[in-house]
Amino acid sequence: MAPGPIRTFLDSGVLIVAYKGSPLIEQPAGLMLDDPGRVFLSSPFVRHEVSPKALFNKQAVEYRFYQSYFRRALFCDDLKAILESAGKESAKSGVGPMDSLHIAAAHLLGADEFVTTERPGKSIYRTSLVKVVYLFG
Repeated sequence: MAPGPIRTFLDSGVLIVAYKGSPLIEQPAGLMLDDPGRVFLSSPFVRHEVSPKALFNKQAVEYRFYQSYFRRALFCDDLKAILESAGKESAKSGVGPMDSLHIAAAHLLGADEFVTTERPGKSIYRTSLVKVVYLFG
C-alpha cells in the first residue's frame, strides 16, 4: 500500500517567507507549497497572524496569496479544544503562547509535521505533540 499524503501544518512564518522572502529563502517554502504529496493544515490563529496585516497595508496580492493557501488547507476550528490542549502543552513543555496554539491545532488535526521558520533550539522544539521541522534544515 502506498503511503498517504504528508499532513503538514505550516507556521505563519513559512507563509510569509513563501510570499515575500528573498529568492533563496522563499525557494524551500515554495517547493513545499507545490508538493502534491502534502495535505496542508491550518487554524484561525495562523490566518489571523498573516491576513489582517496584508489588508491593513493594502497588499491585495499578498492577501490573495494567503487566502488561496487557506482555501486549500484543512482547518481546526474547535477553539475550545485548541485552547485546552495549548494550555496543557505550554505548562508541560514551556512552548510560548502563540506557538502552543499552533501546535495544539496541528496535533488535533493529526499533523505528521509542523513546519516553522523558528530556529532549532527555540521552545517550540520542546513539544512532544507533533514533529517540528525547521524549514531551512
